[in-house]
Amino acid sequence: MSTVYAYPTLVGKIEVTVRGASMDGKPLRLSLISQRDQVVALHQVERDDWTEGVLDLEVSLPTDELDEGPWSAVSCVAVLTEGATNTRTVTRLERRRGDTHWRGEVRVRRSSHVARALLEVSVVGSHGGVDGRVLGKADTPWVVDLLARTPTRQRDLDILERDFRDGPQEWLRQFMDAPWLIDTTGDLPSVLINTSFEGLPALLSGARGPLEKATAGLVAAQIAAEAWATMFHSALSELEFDEDGTPHLPGGWRESVLRSMLPEVFPGLPLTEALAEAHNRRGDGRGWAEIQSRIHYAAGRRGQMPKNLTAAIRALNRSQEGPHR
Repeated sequence: MSTVYAYPTLVGKIEVTVRGASMDGKPLRLSLISQRDQVVALHQVERDDWTEGVLDLEVSLPTDELDEGPWSAVSCVAVLTEGATNTRTVTRLERRRGDTHWRGEVRVRRSSHVARALLEVSVVGSHGGVDGRVLGKADTPWVVDLLARTPTRQRDLDILERDFRDGPQEWLRQFMDAPWLIDTTGDLPSVLINTSFEGLPALLSGARGPLEKATAGLVAAQIAAEAWATMFHSALSELEFDEDGTPHLPGGWRESVLRSMLPEVFPGLPLTEALAEAHNRRGDGRGWAEIQSRIHYAAGRRGQMPKNLTAAIRALNRSQEGPHR
């Protein structure tokens, strides 16, 4: 866990498994549940009008540590949230006598969700006469994706086409000369492609020939690099803090971005130390200019800028050489 508590918490790992799922009482194919990526894909072409999905949850806790620890009235809960709809559903899991796992059914109501919900599992209990202490959390939340046909977690951002000049979003008109914008205000960051920017949509979606394809790849890499840098700064500005001022990771995509980039920005430092170092340097300005270079370098690598720039240069050189005789 990244949060530091003023009381003993679990050290052992909490493992969460979705054993099965159903939609309006009909079992879903197991191929729609990815144990590796921890994603459940609830969208099916054949069934868009479903009402309720049910996830069969199984949780493994460090049993010996719980039995020997200084806690009482321990319970395990699954929390399903989605920021877009401000929905939060808590399900208490049960442990039968002689069973080493906690189990329960988490209900996903279609009317309460629109895109991607996060399923987190927490262990709570009493310590020092105080109830409701958080004793531990699963390291990585499951994703319940209502829009995906395949259970793939790697959905870093949305790519959306918008007309900055004549479109219905008036706030975009001040950016009518920009080829794209990165929007990090939502539950999922978005790249807004300006359809009124001459030639850009056609280049990105319909490039033909080696030179055009290489150019489109270079532009896409630039967009991705800019998106990663913007997402990193946005995530760093949304940190949460303990009572003593210790920063810890925010939730959702911001956590994923920081976990991905901090080891590259601060190589050799453990994640918690890298997070504290980034926060401190950003706050007091000490060495922040140097860190900017590291951030852009890491963002460029994640956007595959070196690879695509090399491909573009080679394609340009070939076009200038002309056909071999």
